[in-house]
Amino acid sequence: MIHSARRWGPPLLLVAPSLILVGVFVYGLIAINFSTSTTDMHKAAQSTGQAPVSRVGLQNYLDLLASPEFQHSLLNLLIYTVVFLVGTMVVGFVWAWLLDKPLKGEGFFRAVYLFPMAVSFIASGVVWRWLLNSNQDEKASGLNRLFQMIGLDALQNNWWNNITFGIAAIAIPAIWQLSGYVMALFLAGFRGIPEELREAARIDGASEWKLYRYVLFPQLTPIALSALIIVGHMSLKAFDLIMSISKPSNYQTKVPAVDMYVFKSSFDYANAAAVGAILLVIVAFVIVPYLISLNRKEKIR
Repeated sequence: MIHSARRWGPPLLLVAPSLILVGVFVYGLIAINFSTSTTDMHKAAQSTGQAPVSRVGLQNYLDLLASPEFQHSLLNLLIYTVVFLVGTMVVGFVWAWLLDKPLKGEGFFRAVYLFPMAVSFIASGVVWRWLLNSNQDEKASGLNRLFQMIGLDALQNNWWNNITFGIAAIAIPAIWQLSGYVMALFLAGFRGIPEELREAARIDGASEWKLYRYVLFPQLTPIALSALIIVGHMSLKAFDLIMSISKPSNYQTKVPAVDMYVFKSSFDYANAAAVGAILLVIVAFVIVPYLISLNRKEKIR
């Protein structure tokens, strides 16, 4: 026992502070959040202890999922996630593919593509709020004004003010901001493929398309999966960009994170906690399978 204590004691003491902090401020707070979501704490008096709080089980979850407004938020989240994922993956891959070719001024273009990442979502949201202004014709501004100037009046629209697909317009600045990150991942993948593989494929008579399909794309699959997971979980937690372009009261751009903010602002802590728990479960459905798959691959190696 003494030998085991000497062996495991120092490493355990080394990681103990981190384990305690994670246990208290991550898992402990998650437990408190779930506990709050099972109460009827919907009023300010209850949050301050002036009124009694009782347990209602999963009723808050059932009420939220049955609410047309929250269903609209979930639909908005799905639309935003799909548009955001497809846009960043396609644009990021195309940029990486172009930079993988012999190109003069590659450093300049790489810096230009990566620059939006240095801008906060709040700052870019202020600019994109003007660019995505819904005014048209003589009152047009932003992109609608640009379309008017170049004779593409048919492309003018109300952008994020559209009830059904307004949230897709807010995905545009998110794509602009995160495509550079995806580009960096794919570019690193391209540069990590040995030149010998490309030369061997060309010697065997592979066309450029077959080279990419059978040699390069399979090598990039792990990077594409990692990019999907990283960008996907970011889209599921979208909040600051939406808030800086739209408003919490705007029905057309509501997502669960905005609902959580609205509930919390009105002292409806129970529903706010329930929305947070639902978001956590959604993110877990995305992240956990990826981590399991990654762990299995590591064991095989």
